[in-house]
Amino acid sequence: MTITARSLHKSYDAFDLSISDLTVRSGTVFGLVGNNGAGKTTFLRLLLDLIEADDGSVALNGASVSETVAWKKDTGSFLGERVLIDFLTPDEYWHFVGSTYDLSDEEIDRRLEAYSDFYTDEPVGETTKYIRDLSQGNRNKAGIVAALLPDPDLLVFDEPFASLDPRSQIWLKDHLSARPSDATVVVSSHDLDHVAALCDRIAILEEGSIVRDAPTDPDTLDDLEAYFRNKVRTEGNPSI
Repeated sequence: MTITARSLHKSYDAFDLSISDLTVRSGTVFGLVGNNGAGKTTFLRLLLDLIEADDGSVALNGASVSETVAWKKDTGSFLGERVLIDFLTPDEYWHFVGSTYDLSDEEIDRRLEAYSDFYTDEPVGETTKYIRDLSQGNRNKAGIVAALLPDPDLLVFDEPFASLDPRSQIWLKDHLSARPSDATVVVSSHDLDHVAALCDRIAILEEGSIVRDAPTDPDTLDDLEAYFRNKVRTEGNPSI
């Protein structure tokens, strides 16, 4: 699924997100990195039509996300535990999410088998705890599995590696790397190592604007670390 943003603008008090022209081709794993408050989550919410743009538009395969809902059947996302229904067990939640994609209970159970190595603390199909009673890591896993469940053409994740144990981080990175070649993934994360290893292309957001957007290469991680290291030094000493 191809993403396009044109003359996109959203303001909150003193913050402005402004993206004049962005295209993410189908099949790309696109990374967004930046310091807190840079606008990463705002962009993801605009992409998913969770908030309304002040100006401009975001489109999927040429159709504005605010003018049609057809794209939702082909999209999976996890933007943090606030989207979870915490009085359900993970199994109940996954079946609820699957039903919104018109998946039968039998098909949902079949697909959940693929995540047994990811959600290992309680066997998939036998998770008896409510989501609200899970550890932070397992709450995040429940949301990630729900996003992956429909095998969507577009996956959108905000900090997917946060609170995951190392084994689960590796599983998720490998799983996303093995996605169908035409599936698009957007990942916002503070974890530069995982983003550099996973993404085909990475953009840096700084104060609501894209200041760097380039394909990944063997030097990408060093370049990202150098950029943010320099930002720390510059902000700490404005005379630099």
